[in-house]
Order: sequence, then structure tokens, then C-alpha cells
Amino acid sequence: MGSDSSPFFATIRMDETGECPLLTKEKLCRIQCEAGPDFLSHTCATYPRVLSPLGAYGEAALTLSCPEAVRLLLFTADLPLRVEIPEAEEAGTDESISTGSLLASFWPIRAVALRLIRNRSYPLWQRIFLLELLCRRIDSIARGELKQSYSGFLSGFETVVEAGSLREPMASLPVDRKAQLDIVLRLAGLMLRKSVVTPRFAECAQAFTSGIGNGPGATLDSLAAHYAWAHDRYYAPFFDRRPHIMENLLINMLFRYQFPFGRDVMRNGGRPQLARESALLVAQFALMRGLLIGVAGHHGTAFSEAHIVQTVQAASKHFEHHAEFLNLAHELLKESGMDGARGLAILLRNVDTESRISVSAPIFQGGLPLPLANASTPSQSISL
Repeated sequence: MGSDSSPFFATIRMDETGECPLLTKEKLCRIQCEAGPDFLSHTCATYPRVLSPLGAYGEAALTLSCPEAVRLLLFTADLPLRVEIPEAEEAGTDESISTGSLLASFWPIRAVALRLIRNRSYPLWQRIFLLELLCRRIDSIARGELKQSYSGFLSGFETVVEAGSLREPMASLPVDRKAQLDIVLRLAGLMLRKSVVTPRFAECAQAFTSGIGNGPGATLDSLAAHYAWAHDRYYAPFFDRRPHIMENLLINMLFRYQFPFGRDVMRNGGRPQLARESALLVAQFALMRGLLIGVAGHHGTAFSEAHIVQTVQAASKHFEHHAEFLNLAHELLKESGMDGARGLAILLRNVDTESRISVSAPIFQGGLPLPLANASTPSQSISL
């Protein structure tokens, strides 16, 4: 029990599988069934919504550990979205380059970010890379390295995006699927010893490792070849026909984490670190896409929306419900030297789907692979 001054009466300890012990056999909430919704905790009453206050305003996003939230969000082709700057915030935007001015520019920056994510004249990976570039430049303005107003920069940035002058430089960015997969594997392994591995996530992990050809004698080179094969043969054709799925995933990330300033800054104050937030966005996107690539390779032509729901739901519950994950992910990027523009481009970019890689169909023979020391070392596996 909490003290008289505490709003908390009690806590609920999850069972050995990570599930609430108050669920019925039908996986319904026993509290709601027997006592009614008025007796639910705040967390349960609002779940799967994530409510984030923003001064006099507020935002709502969805926690994708709820399967129905995944279905409603990802598979809505024309997701209703208001890209609107509150008048009071717009009027208060300062032309100076102080920290206060940056905080006051949250809404205009958010509006530019949302318009960019929906700009299908660019491949999705280029949109995310441009978003990362946007964040780095705004950080430079905040540090005084670029003598430019935020509003002036945002206007010029959108003009450049519209003109398309950055397409050619982005086309020359490196493609390194081996390095990309290595980071995906390391990200996937971050919470294995810090979080309960549920049967649902274990099933997704097994499908992922099957789809990238993990097994005895596998190396990072062979895994990357199967990963490329799974992307080009099954993942890309499926999502190219349904571009809204990954777009909607990104948009929800923007709202859920109060991008580009982050939930901690918006709640507690401090100087925003936009480059850090954009690196985390790239890492989370790369991890979820990497898992889906492996799952698509495992199921082949039978890959469906049901597999997306299972993967996104299980991965969201495994990673996003733990406060440590984002800090660990950022440390991993820094230690790997992948937190810079070039490294993040490697995490984002895959080759054109017309360049098919001929690899025999993979056969699952192991668990989730741990990070590899080098390309010639056989991959290690753990049983989930």
C-alpha cells in the first residue's frame, strides 16, 4: 500500500510468463468483468492509449502491444491526421536561437516531420534520413553553430525537399546489409536477459531467425545474404503494395515518443537533443523492419497481415514496455559507431528490389542469434 500522500494503492506483480495474473481464461480482465471499469487502475483504464500533455494541449498515441491497436493503426490506408500548429504556439515562436525558442518551435518542427513522413515522392528510407538530417541541423542552430532562425530553416528545408536536390546525394549513400543486420541482431538481443521472453515473442524470434537462415555454421555473411533474399523476395513486394503500413508505424512513433524532443524533455524540461531522438527513431524502425524481414522470409508467399500483427505486438511488448531499452539502444549505436549520419543511413537503406539475390530457401535450425564478432565466426544461438 502507498502512503496517504501517494496516489498509488498497490502494484500488481506479473506472473512468470509476463502476463497479468488477473486475466481470465479468455484473456479478459477479471477486475472489469467482476467490478466494472470504475475500479481499473489508470494504466489499465487508458491502455492502449498513451496520453502526453503538451502545455495547454495534449497528444494521444497507441501502445502497439495491443493487437487490436496494431490492426487499427497500421492497416488504415488513409490514417486521419491533423498536421496543425496551435495558434498560440505559432504566434509565440521566437526568431532568436535560444533554448526557449527551440522549445517554442516544437509544433512547427513536428508539422514538418509529419509532412515529410507522408511525402511518397521519396522512398521511405530517404524520408527518415531527411528527418534525421533535419534534426541534426536544428541541433546545430541550438548550439549556435548555424546562425539561422528555426522558422527560416524549416521553410528553407521544405523548399529543398520539394525541389528534390538531395535525391542524388542520398542515392550515393552506402548499402551495407551485413552491418545493418548486425545492428538489428544486437538490438534484438538487448532485452533477452532483462525481460521475460513471452511465448508469443519467442515464436516471432524463431520465425525471424528461420527467415534469415540461422543454424549451425551460419556466419554473418550467410545471414546477411538470406536477410537480403527475404527482403527482396517477400518483404519489399508486400510492403511496396501497402506503403501506409510502415508510414503509420513511424507516425505513431512520432506521437508516442513526442518526437523530436522526447518524452523526458517535454515532461521535465531541459535542452532537447534532436540528433539523439532521431537516432533512436532510426534504431526502433530498423529493429521492427528487420524482424518483419525475417518473418516474411520464413512465411514466404503466405506472409500476411496476421504475421505483421503478431510480430509488431510481440516486439512492442518485449521492447517498448521497458524504460531501459531506449538508453541501451542509444549506447549500442554509439559503441558501434552507427550513431552518425553514415551509420544511420546504413541502418535505413536496402538496395532496389529489382536487384534480386539468389539464395536457396532458409531452413530454421536455431534460436535468436546473438551478435557476431566477425563475418567468419559461426553465429551463436540461444534457445527461447
